[in-house]
Amino acid sequence: MKQINNSHIAGVTGLLLFIALALHLAGLSQEKDYVLIASSLFAGYFIAIKAFKALRMKAFSIELLVTIAVIGALIIGEYVESAVVTFLFIFGAYLESRTLEKTRSSLRNLIDQTPTEATVIRPEGHIKLPVDEVVKGDRVLIRSGEKVAIDGAIVSGQALIVEAAITGESVPASKSLGDRVFSGTIIDNGYIEVTADRIGDDTTFAKIIEMVEEAQESKTTTQKFLDRFAQIYTPAIVIMSILVYVFSRNVELALTFLVIACPGALVISAPVSMVAGIGNGARNGVLVKGGEIMEKLSKVDLVVFDKTGTLTKGKPEVTDVKSWNLDDNTLLRLVADAEKVSEHHLGQTIVAEARKRELPLTKEPQDVAIIKGGGMIATVGRQHLAIGNRKLMADQGVSIDEHIEDYATDREKAGNTAVLIAIDKQLSGVISIADQIKPEAKLAIEQLRQAGVKKTFMLTGDNRHTAQLVGNELGLDAVHAELLPQDKVTWVNELKSQGYRVAMVGDGINDAPALATADVGLAMGVGGTDISMETADIVLMSDRLDQFAHAYSLAKATVRNMQQNTILAVGTVVLLLAGVLLGKIFLASGMLVHELSVLLVTLNAVRLIRYRARGSNAQPSHSTVSRSVDGQAA
Repeated sequence: MKQINNSHIAGVTGLLLFIALALHLAGLSQEKDYVLIASSLFAGYFIAIKAFKALRMKAFSIELLVTIAVIGALIIGEYVESAVVTFLFIFGAYLESRTLEKTRSSLRNLIDQTPTEATVIRPEGHIKLPVDEVVKGDRVLIRSGEKVAIDGAIVSGQALIVEAAITGESVPASKSLGDRVFSGTIIDNGYIEVTADRIGDDTTFAKIIEMVEEAQESKTTTQKFLDRFAQIYTPAIVIMSILVYVFSRNVELALTFLVIACPGALVISAPVSMVAGIGNGARNGVLVKGGEIMEKLSKVDLVVFDKTGTLTKGKPEVTDVKSWNLDDNTLLRLVADAEKVSEHHLGQTIVAEARKRELPLTKEPQDVAIIKGGGMIATVGRQHLAIGNRKLMADQGVSIDEHIEDYATDREKAGNTAVLIAIDKQLSGVISIADQIKPEAKLAIEQLRQAGVKKTFMLTGDNRHTAQLVGNELGLDAVHAELLPQDKVTWVNELKSQGYRVAMVGDGINDAPALATADVGLAMGVGGTDISMETADIVLMSDRLDQFAHAYSLAKATVRNMQQNTILAVGTVVLLLAGVLLGKIFLASGMLVHELSVLLVTLNAVRLIRYRARGSNAQPSHSTVSRSVDGQAA
């Protein structure tokens, strides 16, 4: 039954009850009975239809119990009871559906933000088209106040963009040439032109809506148990009601027992909490892939962090270029020419530094090979380059002189990643790169500990000096550095074997194996969205660690809320049944209490929509300590 139908049915039934009361006061008892029968049949018809549909699906629904009770009450002449029970049931369903709508408000708000049209620049001019008619490669114009309808890179203009629909962050982000923008975001101020590379269902925003829909429909372990329980419990109640009649010979008592034992509040106690919790996460830029993941997250007691882009900003800068047999800029230009084809953040940092120094990058690298966990090799011009860490140098047969080793170590102790460069098997220089710790990282880790996390580890491919500096700054319990991706998997398995419930937080790309191995995998940010959304159990849509702290506290609050609802539902049924057997609770009054328990369960879950963890509004402390990023092994 749809909400609007419930409201109409409840309105008509309520009016008939009011007329019956007036007839009773006027002493017209026969007419009163006719109205009560009409009211019972009118509302009972819709209840019976739903019960019949459930039976066709081989399910014993609550509507079946109410239908049996109403028919029985009509047969024995308890017209007031039958009319009141049907009214309360329909009215309760109406209130329940209205309240449940609030738990799904986050998803509805997301859908409401879906753009419907876009202005496309074509040879014939600016054309406003429905979003479905935009094609890849179109140049889309977005002005102040308009929604971005596609994913793509800015090719002209700049703007302040509100990305709350994607990241949960309400403060506008400044975007300019080359920056990516996402469908569903809004231009707060400015003017941009974007080349569409993702449209329709392929956009990040569409994927978010799809994920939230699937997550809200998924079931937790508790929900699955309650569903199985209801399929056994409901027919058992019918049999018990028959036994009550056999032993008591009291039809009204048996019918009352039948209605009061309805597991309505129990059946919705878990799903309504999960829907509200997942919706809260979506509003705050945290995409949880279902109730079962929420349950697992609530039990996590050890968190493993990657470093680059997770604990650090992931926006490294070249701090020094040192060469022993070439001009520094010549070395930088050669390396940048090779790294043009690399997607690794260190390689892109080197390319950006070369362009910043206006060095000509004209040569195309040949024979490029990316060495996972080591770096890369390539030929530029006629020179063979090996770019990466000490392991790569050893594998390539490059010896490291003592004074170069001392220099590289000193740079690492100062918080840099030392990228070694060998030309034609001879070590030629070191490029130092550094990053900064995220300003909110320390506070977020403290919040995780306060919420119940026992230990925090870092697993990184960076050098041990840099990793330990970051670990000391953030107060981590353990730091393991210079790890290959498979080493991270080994560590996660080792921690799980020690009895810990492990959550792994990474970028969702380099750390995909470890994310998949952990009890709960969390991917940071919208970079590499497709991979991170598929690999991780939870996606943090911005790069802020305090989103994780909120997600963890929210998971605990959601599971706690679900437990409260279950206790409330079971407790109500037990007390009502005791009252029925003691002769203190009757059909109409029992039905009223039953419907109130359903409403209370729903209202309790609604509180999760506005849940915020204690201290989550505190401003993060800003660390100005320069820290390095993961090496090529990260």
